[in-house]
Amino acid sequence: MDLSSDAFAELVAIDVHAHVEVSKDGHGSLSPALAGASEKYFGSHERPGIDQMAAYYRERKMAAVVFTVDAEHATGHPRISNEEIAEGCAAHADVLIPFASVDPHKGRAGAREARRLVAEHGVRGFKFHPSVQGFAPNDPMAYPLYETIEELGAIALFHTGQTGIGAGVPGGGGIRLKYSDPMLVDDVAVDFPHLKIILAHPSFPWQDEALAVATHKPSVHIDLSGWSPKYFPPQLVRYANTLLKEKVLFGSDYPMITPDRWLADFSKLDIKPEVRPRILKENAARLLGLGSDEGKDPA
Repeated sequence: MDLSSDAFAELVAIDVHAHVEVSKDGHGSLSPALAGASEKYFGSHERPGIDQMAAYYRERKMAAVVFTVDAEHATGHPRISNEEIAEGCAAHADVLIPFASVDPHKGRAGAREARRLVAEHGVRGFKFHPSVQGFAPNDPMAYPLYETIEELGAIALFHTGQTGIGAGVPGGGGIRLKYSDPMLVDDVAVDFPHLKIILAHPSFPWQDEALAVATHKPSVHIDLSGWSPKYFPPQLVRYANTLLKEKVLFGSDYPMITPDRWLADFSKLDIKPEVRPRILKENAARLLGLGSDEGKDPA
């Protein structure tokens, strides 16, 4: 991301969780069956391209982390190109921050791809969706990929909790919820103590587990995407206000949930005034190395 100090100061928020659902040629990130079930679960929504996403966030004076999910092994559905997303972000470097997704089943080949994406395309982190990708986060299969991400100083963002993808499809479309238990990521935080980790979403039905991991492991953060804040469980709000006030991050899950809706509901949440800007911008800026806090992430 390319920002002057003045431009960074003007940002009102950093959304750390936004999905690219369609490529330039119209290829979807999910198979038609899973995409249809997801829209039924979340409600029908637009599927903006990167240029549209950039315009949306620029109009609101926000920045956004954007990514897709590579689940080719488990679903057989070709991914959207990481390079396409990174190049699109580079064209809108004032508002978009590129993350990538590499299927852990690709082993050392995936680790080499991750290294290239960071070195040649400026990728800042990697999205994992264990349930959709069909792997346990603590499976040693994924460790060469984590090792590379840790070495490069990039971020690993894990979907946690229930997913709307596959909901209502017989057998959940083959998607196993157990893989998104945040306690499985606790093993990753132990084995890779300097790997910067984000647990995505209020982690129903494992909210307490997510709070425990983030409190215990210095490198672990929580994003608040995928739920309207009015539905946040009380213990999540309590920890966000206290023990985790420097480790909780604004995320929307755009386009499934828009930042407009999320922020409107967040404004009504009982969050301390001094904590609110940390959640909306400052914590993410520190973790991503943006603005005046560059290089000061305590993890």
